[in-house]
Amino acid sequence: MASYTREEARDWARAHLKGVINVIIPSFTTDLEGINEAAVRHDVRKQFEYGFDGALLVSEVVLSLDEYRQFCEVAADEAKGGQTFVHHSAWSTLEQARKALKVAEETGAELVLLTYPPGFYPTSEEDVYAYTKAICDSTRLAVMLFPVPTWGFGSRIHPSEIPVGLIRRLIDDCPNIVAIKAEGGAPTAMGLIECYRHFGKEIVISCPIEAELIPLAQVMPIELSATSDHEYYGPMMPRIMKHLQAREFDAATDLFWQLQPARKAKMGTASAHGLGLINRTMWKYQAWLQGYSGGPLRHPTMRIHDAQMNALRKGLAAAGLEPTKDPNSEFFVGRYPN
Repeated sequence: MASYTREEARDWARAHLKGVINVIIPSFTTDLEGINEAAVRHDVRKQFEYGFDGALLVSEVVLSLDEYRQFCEVAADEAKGGQTFVHHSAWSTLEQARKALKVAEETGAELVLLTYPPGFYPTSEEDVYAYTKAICDSTRLAVMLFPVPTWGFGSRIHPSEIPVGLIRRLIDDCPNIVAIKAEGGAPTAMGLIECYRHFGKEIVISCPIEAELIPLAQVMPIELSATSDHEYYGPMMPRIMKHLQAREFDAATDLFWQLQPARKAKMGTASAHGLGLINRTMWKYQAWLQGYSGGPLRHPTMRIHDAQMNALRKGLAAAGLEPTKDPNSEFFVGRYPN
């Protein structure tokens, strides 16, 4: 159960949404017939080891709602309140998303990342308003808006994906909107700056892109980086965020430059963004390099090939981040085969 009421959501967010929130991708049994509980528990333990404040429990893979419930229950049981879990509202229809919100409420999520279904084709701001408000009205949980080019709104709605006038209406009409994961207009940082300028005194503005976070947090107050594949860098992003919060900017900058080879490797393999989706197999491999469980995802899923795996591994090694010495073949088995 959430630790706040719907009316208290923004006060809760101001007090608690700080630090680094990464992602945990579900792990499956070897036959891909069910959730791999041991692997999920292992990944939650890695969260504590690396200093993360929470994780997005990813739903954007092939799994049923009942399996998502099990995934969330296992993660919550292992964390025992020590992680802020974010519900991934990424489902095929509004009705499926509403059902999943009930699962989130019952399994300990404290924040919802609001996304839009692949079949959602709005032709006006009003269409986006209606879907967004319907999700917010369907839950008592705090909600994080997510303007990002992935939705494809830029050509029909506004270049920032969700314009500030529409965000203003939503904040006014939905008291449980508490944060914005500000990636509108990517790859520029203008969406982040605009959201902070308009709404930073009312709700939390998250900068999920570490290459933007580390420099921008030295000139403007950014306290949250949620949600992203920060686990690729092992414990580095929680360390860097602590330096930023303490205004130890030289130390944060030194670590920024240390990460540069790994950052360039990650950017060089992120080839699917133009397709409007994230290669979750690649993200799971990135985590596996740093000790997370790994293991295959169900078909259909995007693939990862040797050139990408080797580039990501070499990037970490060049940054001094010591990726696993296990051969790439072991990723497709996972650390907890059963």
